[in-house]
Amino acid sequence: MTRPLVFVAAKRSQYKKHVEDMHDPRALALLQRHDPVVARWSDAHESHTRTLARVFEYLDKWGARVVALSRPHAEFDPSGAQLIVTVGGDGTLLAASHNVFGPPILGVNSAPKHSVGYFCAANPKNLSSTIKRALDSELPSVRLNRMQVEINGRLQSSRVLNEALYSHVIPAATSRYIMHCSLGQEEQHSSGFWIGPAAGSTGAQRSAGGRVLPLGSKRLQMVVREPYTAPGRPLRLTRFCVRPGETVRVQSKMDDAALFLDGPFKKIGVFLGDVVIFRASDEPLSVLGLDPTRGARKS
Repeated sequence: MTRPLVFVAAKRSQYKKHVEDMHDPRALALLQRHDPVVARWSDAHESHTRTLARVFEYLDKWGARVVALSRPHAEFDPSGAQLIVTVGGDGTLLAASHNVFGPPILGVNSAPKHSVGYFCAANPKNLSSTIKRALDSELPSVRLNRMQVEINGRLQSSRVLNEALYSHVIPAATSRYIMHCSLGQEEQHSSGFWIGPAAGSTGAQRSAGGRVLPLGSKRLQMVVREPYTAPGRPLRLTRFCVRPGETVRVQSKMDDAALFLDGPFKKIGVFLGDVVIFRASDEPLSVLGLDPTRGARKS
């Protein structure tokens, strides 16, 4: 019998990054004096390291062939894989998910006391049984809708799970753009905007005043950050949902804007006159072990 192929993407803890890899003198000094800035680093690192070791142990026990990725943002081809396992938290799953379409993904929250794991069905307490059920195709799978992003007609990603942030590259600068959607057209000045599918609607979108969408919703949500409203000229397109088949088209009035997809690691420059188009993607992500009746994250 052929052993199932499994890719494992694990985060690099702050302790490993700053202490073990970089030997950062500032971090070492803060740790020595038990500064609250780094108070959780050691415990989180130890928990993550133990959990990761157990992931490899159980995958081997249940007969999997494992490919360990160097980092969660590493590019890889999941063709032929039965399962993708991410070890860390939601950020680790988001990073790896940009390479995944087809095989299901199982998130492992490696340090539940220190990381958010809304997308993670596994944790140190249920690790063995959850991995076994995932390999045996016994875990329920939830298809999460994603978003597609194009710039000047060129596809940038069709696998945005949480959200995109569009803004000036300098946080204190005003973002200027023209927004087009089914509700009309509007020139806006703001701090930028968030747009994304339902899976990300309780993160940044909610914090900026957006609504929590049901997990299975196929709509996108647009939320403008700190819109500037001139006297007598109220803005209409500051918060709305985008139905399947519809698009949001944004033309940049800046030469130094940026688009961030699912966090800070995928940054794309947007320049004067560039046109960015957002639409629902036809590449959903299959995530194992999530409760499909859950509306959204609480935090």
